[in-house]
Amino acid sequence: MVTCNGKRLCIGVITLVLFLFVSVVSAQIGDHEELGELLDVWMEELMRMHQIPNAVVAIVDRGEIAVVRGYGFADLEQQTPVDVGSSVFRIGSTAKLVTWTAVMQLVEQGKLDLRADVNKYLDFQIPEVMVIDGRQAAPITLEHLMTHTPGFEDYMSDIFSLDPDRKKPLAQSMRDGLPARVFPPGEVIAYSNYGASLAGYVVERVSGLPFAQYVEENIFEPLGMESSTFRQPLPDDLATSLAKPYRFVDGQFRDGQFEYMSEPGGSMSSTAPDMARFMLAHLRGGEVDGQRILQERTVDTMHSQLFTHHPQLPGMTHGFIEGEFNDRRVLLHPGGTMLYDTALYLLPDEQVGFFMTHSGGSAMANLQVFAQFMDTYFPADDIGVAPQPPAGANERARALVGEYHQNRRSFTTDDKMLSLMFGVILVSADDGHLVIQHMGRTHRFVEIEPGLFGNVSPERVPDLSGDLRTIAFDTDPLGRSMLMMAGPVSYSRAPWHERRLPNFAALAGSILFILVSLVFWIGSSLVRRLRRHQHKQTLRGARLARGIGVLFALLTLVVVLEFFMVGEPDPVYLLPTPAYTEVPPWSAVVSQVVPLAMAVIGILALVTMVLGWKGRYWNVAARVHYTMFTVAGMVLLGLFYHWNILAL
Repeated sequence: MVTCNGKRLCIGVITLVLFLFVSVVSAQIGDHEELGELLDVWMEELMRMHQIPNAVVAIVDRGEIAVVRGYGFADLEQQTPVDVGSSVFRIGSTAKLVTWTAVMQLVEQGKLDLRADVNKYLDFQIPEVMVIDGRQAAPITLEHLMTHTPGFEDYMSDIFSLDPDRKKPLAQSMRDGLPARVFPPGEVIAYSNYGASLAGYVVERVSGLPFAQYVEENIFEPLGMESSTFRQPLPDDLATSLAKPYRFVDGQFRDGQFEYMSEPGGSMSSTAPDMARFMLAHLRGGEVDGQRILQERTVDTMHSQLFTHHPQLPGMTHGFIEGEFNDRRVLLHPGGTMLYDTALYLLPDEQVGFFMTHSGGSAMANLQVFAQFMDTYFPADDIGVAPQPPAGANERARALVGEYHQNRRSFTTDDKMLSLMFGVILVSADDGHLVIQHMGRTHRFVEIEPGLFGNVSPERVPDLSGDLRTIAFDTDPLGRSMLMMAGPVSYSRAPWHERRLPNFAALAGSILFILVSLVFWIGSSLVRRLRRHQHKQTLRGARLARGIGVLFALLTLVVVLEFFMVGEPDPVYLLPTPAYTEVPPWSAVVSQVVPLAMAVIGILALVTMVLGWKGRYWNVAARVHYTMFTVAGMVLLGLFYHWNILAL
């Protein structure tokens, strides 16, 4: 029994107890029925805004399933409503959480060591020696895979497919798809699909079971996740329950085909109730309804931070992405296929989980609903008055100005050029502040300490990985300024020759000059023929030079036409068709042979340019034009070579 000595002390104790009680109560959801009604309102508006055809949401609270809701139609043609209990959705990379859970099960059993060289568990070898600036990199470990810091490059090719015959067995895809090592492991965070799939292959190798079977027997069955699978195509009993994916295009919904993906990385299909049980397992110390998949201490370890670029930045746990929403720590993992978008959020301290998946919308739709949920039940504290930049902040901010490209990108394939179009952050300095354009929004940051900046925008809109409240700068292993933020994302400052403006200007300028020259030569040739006027003394040299120039220009035109014919994003899948189907034979020839032919012809153009000046084939203006044409051709070939379009 607690006794009080003095009236003031008693009042203080009672006040403290009441404060703690109110704090605990206010940190919970409360009325689940009311939550469901609110969710219905949010989803109705969201589905209308984003033209979403079908969706499911599951929310768990303090050890129980609070809300499970389904919206829209699983089959629009048949007008079959989504059945929240049985409608199956594809959850993309959110499935990686299941892969990491499987890894931790084998760690518990002593079959895996998170810090051992991953080659110990493979039947092929990842190159062990990687040297940067005279340093030999350490071996890649499972910890690196779990935190997306193995140092692999990443690319869009071969992630998705609509053809089951293109799907390779896991072992073959791991051997054939081994990406280049571009950073020392453990130093640069860059999301890696290959790394997650490699971890799944380790599970397969060590357990002696196919990955899909291992997960079924050790995770899905114990948790009662009867409608979940990694198998592709779906088993017959689940195929009939698949919520068909759609995309709203030109005023109507168009359906999409089944997508085949890498097995451990993103091929999982599931339902809202199943994912609710998976969230409960992680919020209840690894146990649901008496069935345990992980020990409580293992769950605690899995939820603890394993890597961050800066102590004040959310980073990565053992597989979960760390985020911060409304001043609360959140563990999360989004997931996306070409047609479905998914997100899973856990608030471990509040014992709350949120899962949503849908087709035909965008990843931001999931975030929008979760943000409404958080603002309603776990609102943020008052931001307060924004701090002013400290002395010298303007100079330090200016030193960071530049264009930053995602480190999750290709360095060795023609996907390298995608870094010019996606994931670019433009940074400018303004009175000691950093003004950043990120994901279509503008954020203003003020220096907290050298290299660390806090968001002082009037409205801190969260991005996919959390509240973009803090960013940090450092130097990457290649000596470039590196920008870091929450989650498995980092950016390095691009050198001038890899920036968007000079590259697009050089590309557009060289192609335009080459094609205008082609039109000019063809036109002037027709005029000469009509006038029957030729200079016989320069006929051979001039005709040869112009013939070489015309041929180079025609090949350039072929490359441009091929790009627009196969590079146009499909309106349903939102990717160019070569990203998920077989490249047409003619396109393969163009992309592989034509740039090489252009390189050979470009060398001939250089030779004929020199001969043109020596032999005075044309007047000075024509020679200057041919020289400029040749220079434009060399610039174009240089760009092709740098961005891996031309492979010599």
